[in-house]
Amino acid sequence: MSTPDDAASPPDAADPRAVGAVPARVWFARDVHAVARDLLGAHLTSRSPEGDVTVRLTEVEAYGGADDPGSHAFRGRTSRNAVMFAEPGRLYVYRHLGLHHCLNVVAQPTGSPAAVLLRAGEVVEGEDLAWRRREAVGVVDSQRQLARGPARLAVCLGLDLRANGADVTEPGGATVLHRSAGPHRAAHASGPRVGVSGAGGDPQAHPWRYWLTGERTVSAYRPAYRRPASVDVP
Repeated sequence: MSTPDDAASPPDAADPRAVGAVPARVWFARDVHAVARDLLGAHLTSRSPEGDVTVRLTEVEAYGGADDPGSHAFRGRTSRNAVMFAEPGRLYVYRHLGLHHCLNVVAQPTGSPAAVLLRAGEVVEGEDLAWRRREAVGVVDSQRQLARGPARLAVCLGLDLRANGADVTEPGGATVLHRSAGPHRAAHASGPRVGVSGAGGDPQAHPWRYWLTGERTVSAYRPAYRRPASVDVP
């Protein structure tokens, strides 16, 4: 489903890091792949008493809902994925393997579950706070790795399950997204999603990971772990 683009004229289309308008909810109520590609270069800001941290998104993955075997919504609505069925423009946050959090932005019209996983980005505001948050949970070996990967990105922004359902379309909200003010759709590439097993990980059927070309913060591709076949030992 496509809807008109409601973005204001960009203040500086020549600067790929320039910040644009906060998109209205209708901007997210589009095909999940269109939203995913247009999120590249967007800025996500998390506000807290500690300070603000902003990440420029460089890598995302699209998850299509009921028709996508890699999606949490593939088998229907549950208490865990309920936000995916709610209005677009909200955060869907889940805990992966009980270890770390992943941030997603809900797309498509209400009741049509789809979401975009935020895989990686560049910290452009609040870098000192992002470093402290990352160092509190593990080793940080370079600026490139600061928000490279979905778990690291969530830690930098200080977001966890408490942010599940947060509305990123509210300019004054604790978590808000600004569109890129650069080119409407920056140069990008696509490929298989990272770590998705089964049919959802088929690179030919689901090349649904999108990233900005030439960005050092884009994470490395890793296929899903496949358990080796058992071997009979004499």
